[in-house]
Amino acid sequence: MAEFAQSAAADTASSARETRLGAVLVFLSALLWSLGGAIARYIEAPDPWAVIFWRSVWATAFLLAFMVWRDGWRGTLRLFRGMGLPGLAVAACFATASSSFVVALSYTTVANILLIQAGVPLIAALFAWIALREKVSGGTWVAIFFVVVGVAVMVSESLGGTVSPVGDGLALAIACALATATVITRRYSHVRMTPATCLGTIFAAAFALSQASALGVSGRDMGFLFAFGVVNLGLGLACFATGARMIPAALAALLGTFETILGPLWVWLAHAEVPSGRTILGGSIVFAALLVHIAREFRRHSQPPRPGVSGLPAPN
Repeated sequence: MAEFAQSAAADTASSARETRLGAVLVFLSALLWSLGGAIARYIEAPDPWAVIFWRSVWATAFLLAFMVWRDGWRGTLRLFRGMGLPGLAVAACFATASSSFVVALSYTTVANILLIQAGVPLIAALFAWIALREKVSGGTWVAIFFVVVGVAVMVSESLGGTVSPVGDGLALAIACALATATVITRRYSHVRMTPATCLGTIFAAAFALSQASALGVSGRDMGFLFAFGVVNLGLGLACFATGARMIPAALAALLGTFETILGPLWVWLAHAEVPSGRTILGGSIVFAALLVHIAREFRRHSQPPRPGVSGLPAPN
């Protein structure tokens, strides 16, 4: 009996350590992703497609090296072969989102992009209801409504000519692409995020290569492009892919909101880019709706299962 108690205590301690490590890794991913806008503002290359190409090339190199280190060559090839059509779809979504982010930076503020992007979990819930007929609770419908209102407030600036409609349109495209990838991954849970996103960086690099007028950049720009691809994109994805499997989805979503908080802050400190009043107002509505939704998810998952209902978690 004593040995059983010691074993249970050891398992509990191990689980707690894994949860803490997962939370640290997911927070680190949000921190790294939040640096994207500030790094991009330092790059002087005039052609955004050249920026997309080099960022994607560096991210691809890092992600491939990470997967080979983690799974070996055979394991990495097995992961790519096992993705199938769902993996290709997730890769296409990610290529769209990462490319749109770079182009959108030429037209709108980092705050606009990240605050619209904050609504991805709720947009995904809406898409899952449309495509998979997943049940959406009344509280989630209310949150989705406020996300729509908040985004409308931010986008309304483009209608008055204050900001470019292209920038806000691309920010919406990013949110929709990421939400679609979320729904596909939920439907096909065997799709591993790291190989799918690595394939997405390959897609983005290939398309950018066909669009770029010239790929030559200065040595200074290449240094920032290395950081943009490896640190911001590649390492951020590796941290998230590793840590998100160790913690509940609601906690991962909550920690992910730090990207939205910190991203505009770094750009303001480094480049004095101040978001407009409507961006702050609309973004606050989106962010508040997201936090309320996550808080409800926490309460729902923290409640003990009712008698006769299995408390086993769904497999990752």
